[in-house]
Order: sequence, then C-alpha cells, then structure tokens
Amino acid sequence: MVELLWDGKYDAQGRRVAPLRLKLPFQTVETVNESAELRQRSLFGGARQSEWRNRLIWGDKKYVLPALLDEFAGKVDLIYIDPPFATGADFSFTASIPSIDGDEQEAMFVKAPSIVEQKAYRDTWGSGLDSFMRWFHETAIYLYELLRTNGSLYVHLDFHVSHYAKVILDEVFGSDGFVNEIVWQRISSHNDAKKYGTIHDTIFFYAKGPGYLWNQQYGEVSTEYTEQFFDQVEEGTGRRYARGDLTARGIRRGETGKSWRGINPTEIGNHWKVPPSELDRLDADGKIHWPKREGGMPRLKRYEDELIGRPLQDIWTDIKLMHNLSQERTGYPTQKPEALLERIINASSNEGDLVLDCFAGSGTTAAVAEKLGRRWITADLGRFAVHTTRKRLLSIPDVRPFVVQNLGKYERQAWQAAEFGGAERAAELNARYRRFILDLYGAREVPGYLWLHGVKAGRMVHVGPVDSPISPGDVTQIALEFRKAMGTGQDAPALAAVDVLGWDFAFELNEVARQQAEAANLTVRFVRIPREVLEQKAVDQGDIRFFELAALAVDVAQKGRDVTLRLTDFVIPPDDVPEDVQRAISHWSQWIDYWAVDWDNQGDTFHNMWQAYRTREKKRSGGASLQLQTAHRYEGPGEYTVMVKVIDILGNDTTKTVRVKVG
Repeated sequence: MVELLWDGKYDAQGRRVAPLRLKLPFQTVETVNESAELRQRSLFGGARQSEWRNRLIWGDKKYVLPALLDEFAGKVDLIYIDPPFATGADFSFTASIPSIDGDEQEAMFVKAPSIVEQKAYRDTWGSGLDSFMRWFHETAIYLYELLRTNGSLYVHLDFHVSHYAKVILDEVFGSDGFVNEIVWQRISSHNDAKKYGTIHDTIFFYAKGPGYLWNQQYGEVSTEYTEQFFDQVEEGTGRRYARGDLTARGIRRGETGKSWRGINPTEIGNHWKVPPSELDRLDADGKIHWPKREGGMPRLKRYEDELIGRPLQDIWTDIKLMHNLSQERTGYPTQKPEALLERIINASSNEGDLVLDCFAGSGTTAAVAEKLGRRWITADLGRFAVHTTRKRLLSIPDVRPFVVQNLGKYERQAWQAAEFGGAERAAELNARYRRFILDLYGAREVPGYLWLHGVKAGRMVHVGPVDSPISPGDVTQIALEFRKAMGTGQDAPALAAVDVLGWDFAFELNEVARQQAEAANLTVRFVRIPREVLEQKAVDQGDIRFFELAALAVDVAQKGRDVTLRLTDFVIPPDDVPEDVQRAISHWSQWIDYWAVDWDNQGDTFHNMWQAYRTREKKRSGGASLQLQTAHRYEGPGEYTVMVKVIDILGNDTTKTVRVKVG
C-alpha cells in the first residue's frame, strides 16, 4: 500500500498520532420556529425522542465533530463538505451598510478579520501542505465514523490539493470506497495567462460500504442526443428507439449463463442481464430488436417516449455559478448554487435522512436539505457564516424548527484546563487564568481583592470566569468592593470606574449598571473577552482585541394583553469600525441586520418567536428599511420576561430583556 506522509502523522516513537477526541457537550443558545407545545414539553422534560430538531452549530470542526460522535456515530446518511482548498485566497467578508429608504446605494466595507475569522474565511495554512494534510486526515476519520454503513461522502475541492485529499480518503475509506470523481464546470471560460483556463472544481464521491444508497439522477436530453442514439423506428407504431445491451461481461453458471433461442452468451465471455424467462417476456412484449443478419445478437429496445432523461455522467456542465442578481445569492464569497446540492442530496439520500455539512458557509446544504425534507446538521467556525445561514433558513416558507448551538463554556473549560492545568488547587488555576487575561488586556494585577483583579489607566478591572456569565449579582459585589477600595493604598483606583471583562453577560446588565452608577457614582463598562484568546496563534501575534458591548434601547407600550415593542436606539462601540464606515451611518438602524423576540423567556435559552431581517430581495424591491416595531397578544395574565436579540451587520449579537405585567 502506498501511504502519504506528512509532518506530525507519526510521533518520535513511530506511533500514529490519533486525532483529538475531546467530546464536549453542546449548549443550545437559540430555538427557531419551535411551537409553544414543543417548547413546553422540552422545558419540563417531556419531549419525545422522535421530535427531531435540526441543528445549526457555531464552533470549530475539531471540537464539533468529536462532540457529535456520542449521539450520531454511524447515523449520518450523507455528508457534503466544501472545505478550504489551500489556495491562499482571502475570503474575509465584505459588510454592507444599507440605505435608509432603499434608493441610495449601499456603503460597502471590508471588515478587518480576527485570527478566528482568518481561520474560518482565509484559506491559508501555517505549515503549508503538512498543516492541510494533518487537518484533512483528522476530518476524514471523524466523517467516516459518523457515516452509516450505507452512507456517502462528497468532498468538494479543486486542483490545489485534490490529489492529496484523494490519497488520504483512500487511506481512511479504503480504495474500494471510492465511487466517482465528479468534474463540475463552474464557469464557461477563464482568462489565465500562459496556461489553459481553469473552469472546474472536483467533487470526490466516497461510500462507506458496498451497499450505499443510490438514486439515479437524470439530466436533460438534447435533440442531438436523441437523434444520435434513438436512431431506430419501429414498424407499425413509428416509435423511435435505441438499442441497448442484453448481456454483461463475465461468465455465469446460473440461469443467466444458459443458452437462449440458440444464442450462447458464454461464447463471447458474457452472460444475460436477465434470466431466459424474462427474455421470453420481453420478446412477447415486442421489446427485443432482432438483427436482420443471421447470428446477430438481439438487443433491448429503449423507447424515446419512455425516456426519463439522460443518466448523469461524471462531468457536470449544466450547473453554473449564481449571477449577481440571483435570488439565492447571499454575498458569501464561496457560496455554491442550490442546484448542485439538490443533485447530490437527491442522489445519495431519501426524505427523512440525516445530512451533515461541517463547513456551513452560506448555508446552502442546510437550505436545500430543508426544502427536500431531509434532517440536517450544519456547523461553521465563523460567526458571520452562522448568521448568514440562520437568515437564509428563515426565508424558507414553513421552515421546520431548528436550534442554534455552540460549545460555549465547555470549550473554554477545556482550554483553561489544558493551558493552566497542573495547579494543585482550583484557586491557583483561576488565578493563572486571570493573570493571563489581564496581561492580554494590558492591565496590571492587584492583590488583596475578591472581585477586583487589576487596574488599567486608573480604572479597576474584573475578569469573569470561563464557565458562567457576568450576572447582576456580580456587578453588585464589584460595586461594593470598589467602594471599600477607594483611597486604600498604592493600588487604589484613580477613577470611579470599573471595566468588567466577561465571556458571556446576563441580559439585563445594562440596566443594572446604570442603577449601580447612580447609587455609587461608579461607571461600569462591560467588555467582551474575545474568542481569539483560545487561539495560540492570535496570542503569539498579539492580535487580541477587546470590545465594549453594544447598547440597545427598546420602548414598551401596553394595552390590555397587547404589548408593542419598538427599537429606539442601537449603538456599536466604534473600536472595530473604520471612520469612513461610521460616517456612512445616518441612522442607528443601519447597524441592524436582523432582530428577533422571545415573548416569554424562561431563562433557559432564547426562543425565536418573531423576527425581522434584511434580504437581498428586499433591497432590490426598494424595501431596505427594516421594520423596527412588533406587537404580541398574550393568551393569559401574568408577568412575562421579553427578550430582544439584535444581530448587527458584522454578525455580532446583542440582547436585552424587558418585563411586562399583563392583567
């Protein structure tokens, strides 16, 4: 066996390096289109196993795939992936600022990518091909384990690394697992200097076992095709037909190897495709073409008027990339046409089957699977990709319920243990973690406090834990300790201000902060710890940027059981936004791409019960203005917590809660 080797495949002792198997539990952060009945059952533990919910997962594939194994090993029917091609291309996304009235042209800008976004969108590899092959081999192993025995895998690549990928897939799936190399002609021409124009991608089709599911797909039949192949005309009926083989290669000893009508197929090393009794039936039905010359081989009549279509071959020239005005276009740089995924999903799955894509991108696989009645799981490392996919799914009429998940605190806990482990006590582990975050934030550690951990530019700094959000109770304790710290020693704060650093934040913190400020003349600023902290490359390069939380204002009007919400303001801290982009904003609503409401939040997760968002179609029809008001009628009296979620044009989310009392 020929084996492809790369740096890191084997350790110093010559042992194969196993892929990471850190199986972390998922956290559901949002449910979409969930019925009130299903929601109640899930809240009280009454949901049935059969009540499947499709999954949109935000997370790194290296964590997501092993996390799926516990529940889905050997249960996935079809996997399609469109991974990075190792081209070195930059696929960072371009954000747009919509006009207010839909008449003005949108302002466009390229968002400077973080390290995480580079990993998600930039097709680059730190150690060249060694990095790609190590990464792809690990991915292939996980995908093989997730597939059913009759499941199929489609891997979409191009000329850059497809030859390496095939060798790796042969190793994981076995050479017998290879079914097809599909050539997809994406465009009709490309002007490449000093070489033939590159106009195609490669899609490898692998099966986990010999009994893989297959539904024959057909393409359109051209006039040239029918004239060339359906060249016979039946006497009496005038029906055109083509002649097909009744034999196949190889000698058989059973019925299909016997002589029929004096014709012995074994003489030419063949056998009949069907038993002689079936041949008799076909002949009685007039379905056999008998040659005029003596000794000629009979052929099967295939009528033109019974032709479903032309069986698809392994070169696809009939599916082109979307044009700029295509309704399905999302603006995502690597988006594939729905027709391509429709063909693959129809060929290798049936209705109700489970389809997986761990490189969601613009969400094409999930959208097509949804429309075709398949169950689906899709994941992506990029926040913008997850948001694009969510919007796209919501545009599908009667989209079935799905959940948005991540690995959240569990991923951070694993990182903390790996990075700062070895401490004898949990307190020391947490202390090492806080010193690390303070250093990245540019703050100096201060001892002697429980809730105040550092100081920066005269402001005290609190570092939140990895496994829980910053809560109103935390803010209360920070404020109390701050008042004790005033004027005490060299580490006393110079300003009445605290920067509260956290991974996650309780939804009502903005209101709490204002109350604390009024009571103690204290300014509290909430700063998100970026996910880039978990990436060693980002730390090494010094590409760690902390940003203040956006501020959202909501007005509530109530009349009886009718409650109306209206967005009145939305402010993004300018740290991550170029000055020219800021100048293009004439109204605060231009920052908002999507917003949703959970009218009865139970403190478990965000349940999307209503949403409004911008789409390309709305923009083309002059409806770029976003609906900023919505209403709801409650069925019964009570006190309700209403949660509002806003997604800005950069893909970041901001939440706010309001409480209403209905009589």
